[in-house]
This record gives sequence, structure tokens and C-alpha cells, in this order.
Amino acid sequence: MTSKNRESKLPGYQAPAVHKTFQLLRIVSESPRMLGLAELVRLLGYSKSTTHGLIHALLREGALAQDPNGKLFYLGPTITDLAFSSWNTLKLTEIIQPVINDIRGQVGETVFLGGLVRKRVLIMGVAEADDPIKISAPAGTTIPLFAGAAGKVFLAGLNSDQVDQLILEKGLPRYTPRSITDTKEYMAELEQVRKQGYAMDDEEYITGIKAVAVALHNRKGPPMALWVVGLSNTMDHTKMKQVIDVIRDITEKLRLILEDSL
Repeated sequence: MTSKNRESKLPGYQAPAVHKTFQLLRIVSESPRMLGLAELVRLLGYSKSTTHGLIHALLREGALAQDPNGKLFYLGPTITDLAFSSWNTLKLTEIIQPVINDIRGQVGETVFLGGLVRKRVLIMGVAEADDPIKISAPAGTTIPLFAGAAGKVFLAGLNSDQVDQLILEKGLPRYTPRSITDTKEYMAELEQVRKQGYAMDDEEYITGIKAVAVALHNRKGPPMALWVVGLSNTMDHTKMKQVIDVIRDITEKLRLILEDSL
């Protein structure tokens, strides 16, 4: 379905250029990969000249960014700046940072707090490991929903029909040789996450990287999760168990903080 078939029927002043701009940003934000001009023309249903003009206007504003070859596009820093400039978000980050810093101190690995936003996982807070060789990603970064442990805990919070639909739309990507690409196997993995209360990523998203995640089950704001990421050679069975114990113990505290702050 093209965006022309999804035109808003709301009464009042119509601003077609604004609608088209947001349709383009929405499609880019929901895509698991960068998109080129031809793909955007096809997905939007606009003319090549209109789409080209929208892209360049958004590039000037920093709402879109492009790859080094200038042929593929993704969300730019302006979107993140706007999303993180609200008083509530700044206050939230200020409040949760000491908590995730404390977790980092206990486990010695990088800790992330993120939310489920429009079928992608948005990193909202991070406490990086002190080790010079570590996993790093700034707040505002998004990762695909089917990427690793964080995605699993969010998907485990949905019913089977919803997950089936998402798999039908996006497929199960093979990021590494260990990625789960069989639907039945992935659904069984999500059921295990529901039973045990946490998710694990054993080099399924990035080779050489392991992660553990827990959902916060917050009732306000977007669904949120906490996850710890480390190199496979440091995240052995004993370390993984320690990380699980630490983050499960802190989940309720973080949930209460979030619900008091949002």
C-alpha cells in the first residue's frame, strides 16, 4: 500500500507537504536497512522529483543522513535531538543514569536501557564498560527489533499472532551463523523468554558478542528493557548468571523510577 492510500481523513487544514515529509520519515524509521531513492519512490508512491526534493530538504535540516556514497538514506541527528529534548526525557535520563552506572559497576560490562518505538529498539540510556575494548552505542541509536536479546524481550511481550505478523512483514534476518531464522524455533525461544523472565543472545546479532536482557514491564511510556552486552570471551556461563541475577534484581526499582518520572 502506498502512502497515497493512507492519506489522513481528519478534518481541518491540510498540509500535503508536511504529510509527505512525515510519510517519508516514517518509512525510513521503520526500515531495517538504509533505503535509496528508487525504493523510497516505490514505497511512497510519489514522483521521483517530489521524493528527491523531500530527501534534499530533510538532508539540509539534518533529519536525514546519507551513506558515504550519497545513495542510501537513514534518520539523521535532528530526529534524535528532537526526541531527546523534551523535559521528561532529559529528566528521565538524569534519574536513571546512576542506576545503570551502578549495574555497570557490578557486572563490568556495557549496560543499555531502551524502549520499543515503532518496531525498532531505541537506546535511551547507556553506561559503557571501563575496558578499552567494549561495546558502545550512544543514546538515540536504534537497532532492529529482531536483533539480539533486547528484541526478544520486547517480542515476548506480544502475542503469537502479533509476532507472526511481524515475521511475515520483516522476515527473520541472518545477522550471523548463529541467528535463529526458523520461525518455529524463534517462537519457541520467545516462549522460553516468557517462562524464565529474561532473554539471551549468544552471538546471534554480532559475532563475538553476547547479551542478556530483561523487560521492565512498565505501564507508562513505551515498553522498556534493560540489557547488558559484552565480548564472548568475558561473558562465560558464570558471568552470564551473575549478570542475570543483577539485572533481574534491579528491574523493579527501574520500573518504579520510570513510572514516577513519565
